[in-house]
Amino acid sequence: MGEPKHAIAFPGGGSWSGHLVAIFEEAFPGAAVRVLGNPVPERLELHVVEDPRQGPAVALRAWALAEEAEIDWWWIAACDQMHWSPETLQAWFRRATGERIWTMGRHMDHVQSMGSWMPNELLPALREQQAHSLRALMGQLPHRILDVDGPEWLDLDTPEERKAWEGTGKPKVPGNGKAMQG
Repeated sequence: MGEPKHAIAFPGGGSWSGHLVAIFEEAFPGAAVRVLGNPVPERLELHVVEDPRQGPAVALRAWALAEEAEIDWWWIAACDQMHWSPETLQAWFRRATGERIWTMGRHMDHVQSMGSWMPNELLPALREQQAHSLRALMGQLPHRILDVDGPEWLDLDTPEERKAWEGTGKPKVPGNGKAMQG
């Protein structure tokens, strides 16, 4: 994209990462938020876990090693899945959390580890992993993959995808229609 995705300006105000935090907080009021890697520009008070920059599997392990909270479920989100809404996130949570294993979606024949749900009791096993790829990590942790449909699973990976998404009208801002302020 030519700039860090987490800090790209969201058309309704704030950043992409701030928008996803707002979606999550509207869907699950009072739930804990952790940020892996770069801080959310307008939410600097959020707990940030340093990303070792060795790929997503190593980053997830770093997060598990640093995490001490007793949370029931963790949503593992990517800052470029900009189509989530509180309603689609709640519906995915209800569907994904029936079994206490790492649950991912398969969208258009592609397994999406981002957007997945992981129960807290898997963190000790995640801490022990040495996998350097998500595929290898998936082979080491109990998981399931559910077929999913919907635009929320689409990543915005290119400037053309971003332009098309921004051209669909002003994306919805959760809550009162105002961007989150830090």
